[in-house]
Amino acid sequence: MSIIKKYIGDLFISKRFYLYCGSCILLFILSFFIPILYPPAKILFVVFILIAFIDYFYLFFVTKAPYVKRIISDRLSNGDENVVVLEVSNRMNYPLDVEIIDELPEQFQMRNFSLKKKLAARQVHSMNYTITPVERGQYHFGDTHLYTSSWLGLVKHRFTAITAKEVYVYPSYMQLKKYQIISRTALITEHGGRRMRKIGHSMEFEQIKDYVTGDDVRSLNWKATARKGALMINNYVDERSQQVYCIIDKGRLMKMPFNSLTLLDYAINSTLVLSSVCLKKQDKIGLMTFGNKMGAFIVADRKPIQREKILDTLFNQQTAFLESDFELLYLQVRNKIKQRSLVILYTNFESLNGLRRQISYMRSIAKHHLLLVVFFENTELMKLSHANAQNLEDVYVKTIADKFIFEKKLIVKELQKYGILCILTAPENLTVHTVNKYLELKTRQAI
Repeated sequence: MSIIKKYIGDLFISKRFYLYCGSCILLFILSFFIPILYPPAKILFVVFILIAFIDYFYLFFVTKAPYVKRIISDRLSNGDENVVVLEVSNRMNYPLDVEIIDELPEQFQMRNFSLKKKLAARQVHSMNYTITPVERGQYHFGDTHLYTSSWLGLVKHRFTAITAKEVYVYPSYMQLKKYQIISRTALITEHGGRRMRKIGHSMEFEQIKDYVTGDDVRSLNWKATARKGALMINNYVDERSQQVYCIIDKGRLMKMPFNSLTLLDYAINSTLVLSSVCLKKQDKIGLMTFGNKMGAFIVADRKPIQREKILDTLFNQQTAFLESDFELLYLQVRNKIKQRSLVILYTNFESLNGLRRQISYMRSIAKHHLLLVVFFENTELMKLSHANAQNLEDVYVKTIADKFIFEKKLIVKELQKYGILCILTAPENLTVHTVNKYLELKTRQAI
């Protein structure tokens, strides 16, 4: 059975073979009407069969299998272009035409993917292609198939390279390289931003120094004073390390797709970038997810490993098709987040009534923390609103789209009325707007 597979199962007929075979058949048909063409037709057919046999013998008994290697990262970035490299080597002293079919994961639904290349004698060539996953999870790459043909091009020999591999698609860690954060203090000040007066006395210790006139006597360090024989005082600075919690809603409204990614994926990608920025700013970053029941929770910390913990946690988060329980969220926030923090809530509201059902819980959270609600514009409605109306039906569609767009603006006003910060943004601009808002709050010392 293996011999049959080796010498027959891996044999494939090319288009050129069918073209030449069809020409012989046509010549035989014409010889019925023009008898003088019959001898040339027989000679041409015999020559054709002989050449095809030579081509078969050359590919199956002389040619060595080309070497192929797939180079791909163990982790892919969701929503970004990831490069896959195929390294192909011709081990013969004569050129070969190679067609490569790489078995892509079923999530891409691509059944006609192939790469073609003519390899010179002893040539090693790298072929690149890009893939853009739009779902997080496990992806299975199959084997790589090479179809080789000689310059005659009548038959093809299939070689199968065992390159099967499992890779994992994580939230978009490539965005970390795209967003090089630059301090926007000058820009914010120019636009009228100002530092807020902080209430209370900061207690982040910096050093012990000699007492000078004007220092707060309440900060005298009596033990250091006794050892040195002179007044010594503790010096404190403004707290530089605040707590930031990203809370991601996994309810049914976060399942809405935009440009192949769900709103949940946009929120996850933004959280990953924001966590990197917070760690650079020496802030503690934490994570909480919720839906109809509570999901993952990571205590805020600023250790370097915190970003990896958040990345691994966000890897398998999925939306549920149920209403999110904001009452349960409030109870968990009160129970688990003891220190006043910046709470960034990624959620979505499509109607003012939907917001009013949950506004009381968000107001309760805002009493104890600085709450920033991030929700999304419906970009499809924006397209309908800006489209030209050609008939009466289009007028109705534009009117309804404008109504829903205006309702989103009313949601912003409703949140601002209760002193809750909010960001209304298109999904593709989510990361930029969220990071800029965080930097603005950081600069104003509002956290």
